[in-house]
Amino acid sequence: MEPLKFSKQFLHPRFWLTWLGLGVMWLLCQLPYAWIQFIGKGLGKVAYYIGKQRRHIAETNIKLCFPELSSGEQAALVKQSFQSLGISMLETGMAWWWSKSRLAKYVVFEGKEHLEALKEQGVLLVAMHFTTLEIGAALLGLHFPIDGMYRKHKNPVFDYVQRQGRENYHPSSRTIPRKDIRTMLKALRDGRIVWYAPDQDYGPKQSVFVPFFGVQAATVTATSKFARMGKAKVVVFSQQRLPGNKGYLVTIHPPLTDFPSKDEAADAIRVNQCIEQEIRKQPDQYMWLHRRFKTRPEGENKLY
Repeated sequence: MEPLKFSKQFLHPRFWLTWLGLGVMWLLCQLPYAWIQFIGKGLGKVAYYIGKQRRHIAETNIKLCFPELSSGEQAALVKQSFQSLGISMLETGMAWWWSKSRLAKYVVFEGKEHLEALKEQGVLLVAMHFTTLEIGAALLGLHFPIDGMYRKHKNPVFDYVQRQGRENYHPSSRTIPRKDIRTMLKALRDGRIVWYAPDQDYGPKQSVFVPFFGVQAATVTATSKFARMGKAKVVVFSQQRLPGNKGYLVTIHPPLTDFPSKDEAADAIRVNQCIEQEIRKQPDQYMWLHRRFKTRPEGENKLY
């Protein structure tokens, strides 16, 4: 990817509101951690009431994935997920702008030895779209260089700040455009750690329909393909916001054994099962706003 450069065009009046929003975000992130959590919850409550379309998506997803819950429990989980989303807005600023020493005060690691043992081996780091996604990557970047698969933002100012923040996670961290598969595979073969999240609906191409929370979901087969072509180990990692403003638990699991197999559908099922397991530990912190079941098998009605 091209080196990050500041452009004079970023100062154009059409970007002033973006800079203002980022400035407010920066100021809020200077507050004590407990205040950040409190304000974030408030932002999430506001988002719940004004984001009707996204709320409908979250309600549909939670109804599909947790049919064992009562309607009241499902509604409560939707509200909790929006509060978690609100907190994540400020956690993004923490990830980009907090000092390494300040971040380190709020994290506990489990399984760090699994990545340390693979320093000479390329690692496909399977992440998930939790609301803590951004802060989790920053916390992991305190100890490991991570090359993150990256989708360019439409707003060039926000894109610049986002890239700058992510590349500050670790001195050796890099961003790789999502469609630049060649660079990503080279990074894996060179023994680097590549962050990759396969838990969204990317359409029918390069996907198979396999269960996700018991519902047929279009699931990419790229995880096993990338591991095979990049000669990489696949490691699942997750992060969890701890109660009582105690910070975060970052868990790095042992590398998947016998992966990839010769059956891409079986590999996709296995990845989905790993993701399900982590979501069930903290369902309120998952990003339910994505249309995970957007693509349906032929003949099925749309769910949203």
